[in-house]
Amino acid sequence: MDKTYASAADAVADIPAGSSLAVGGFGLSGVPITLIRAIQALGVDGLEVVSNNCGVDGWGLGELLSEGRIRRVIASYIGENKEFARQYLSGEIEVELTPQGTLAERLRAGGVGVPAFYTATGAGTMVSEGGMPIRYNSDGTVGLVSEPKEQRPFDVFGAAKEYVLETAISTDFGLVRAAVGDRHGNLQFEKSTRNFNPLAGMAGRITIAEVDRLVEPGELDPDEIHLPGIYVDRVIVLSAEQAGELPIEKTTVRPREAAGASTSSTDSRGHA
Repeated sequence: MDKTYASAADAVADIPAGSSLAVGGFGLSGVPITLIRAIQALGVDGLEVVSNNCGVDGWGLGELLSEGRIRRVIASYIGENKEFARQYLSGEIEVELTPQGTLAERLRAGGVGVPAFYTATGAGTMVSEGGMPIRYNSDGTVGLVSEPKEQRPFDVFGAAKEYVLETAISTDFGLVRAAVGDRHGNLQFEKSTRNFNPLAGMAGRITIAEVDRLVEPGELDPDEIHLPGIYVDRVIVLSAEQAGELPIEKTTVRPREAAGASTSSTDSRGHA
């Protein structure tokens, strides 16, 4: 039952080229950067990534993206990453844009064995009707578009409306970042780093977690476990230096009206 590995390199060593990865994180918050860099060092390419976004230029999944390691992305957001947008519009990468809540539920459904579900989100739009660009040609024309999805009416709370059928997502591997984990793989996330991490962990057939701190089984109160160890296969413990790499995505500074005025920012652990 001891799921700990000696290093990130050991934990990702069997990830082959062409694998699909569900990756936790939201912006720069809760990104499993050590595992991402271990995959980068492994040298595999042709990856399909499922994540809220694809990192930013030069950090997170953006590090794999900049080296041309990613073939396809299922995500909700292209912003904050110029290289992601460039590769998409130039036809170097396929992108399946998915509403954020739908993406979250598709990952959760994959983790619990629900093959598909209906949602009102996207019904009557290009999400359901098809035609959304997935891949562009190098000349800027559209090379591949999304297919139409099944729609049907449901009467919910006394009002009939159209719902669209969305399929579950499961991936070869899941990569997550947690604040605390035990040797059985039970995980606890800190504040906003919880984001997509539990869902990515559920969706991976083999899930690998990097944790800031390792405790022994039984030390975590069951009510404080955000992702049970049944979903987690491998755990690596970060060094103090690795755990402390918490870049700030955006820094907001208000005008200094008086001496000693404060600044406001948010780091990747979700702290203000």
